[in-house]
Amino acid sequence: MSAAAVPTAGVDLCDKVVLVTGGARGLGAATAQAVVDGGGKAVITDVLEEEGAATAERLGDAARFVRHDVTSESDWQAALDFAVAEFGTVDGLVNNAGTAAGRLLEHETVEHFRQVVEVNLVGTFIGLKTVIPLMREQGGGSVVNISSAAGLTGLALTAGYGASKWGVRGLSKIGAVELAEAGIRVNSVHPGMTYTPMTAPVGIRTGEGNYPGVPLGRVAVPEEIAAAVAFLLSDAAVYITGSELAVDGGWTAGMTVRHLRGQ
Repeated sequence: MSAAAVPTAGVDLCDKVVLVTGGARGLGAATAQAVVDGGGKAVITDVLEEEGAATAERLGDAARFVRHDVTSESDWQAALDFAVAEFGTVDGLVNNAGTAAGRLLEHETVEHFRQVVEVNLVGTFIGLKTVIPLMREQGGGSVVNISSAAGLTGLALTAGYGASKWGVRGLSKIGAVELAEAGIRVNSVHPGMTYTPMTAPVGIRTGEGNYPGVPLGRVAVPEEIAAAVAFLLSDAAVYITGSELAVDGGWTAGMTVRHLRGQ
């Protein structure tokens, strides 16, 4: 399936304001696009200033960009204040910012492990904590935390990344049960291998047959993950909280027949 065929336009996000971290490129940019396509407003945050500003400019009047380090509490509050100043409120938060690097556990350094966990898990925690008062005051909201298929199963070469994504999965469930009475929904999305600027250096390719170990036989494009995120942000998902949505082409469901046959 090409990116153009992904049905994000069917998701109604009219009048919703969504803050998307790591929104300069890749999955974050695709999510911001889906928000705007659905009639909403997107506040893009990232440490990549030039790319983030360019993405917001491409999306037009319905998007804004602000520089934002997700590991900083003061940056989080500033980003939220910016969104409210620009668009009046924040109805949705997509904790998408993340970092990854493949290393065997025995070769992982404590310093790098902490760095990955700080961005992927602590950054998500600070973001969730920061938006709670505003969402509680306005009667609800939707938080979508981007975890990974590596947060549903054990994946080699992902000591820091996998551990942090399992943490995001657990944090999402805790948020869901604690915040349901306030009308705040918290869900996690678990992408499989997706072609983005972060994964391109490992040599993955898009197209049918390029990922034979996955039942659907290919990697995802960012728009396919963004479509699932947009759904969870929308009122169509009003009774969904605490869920973990795998958007992985069936990867975590099990091994394919062709993979078992060594094809």
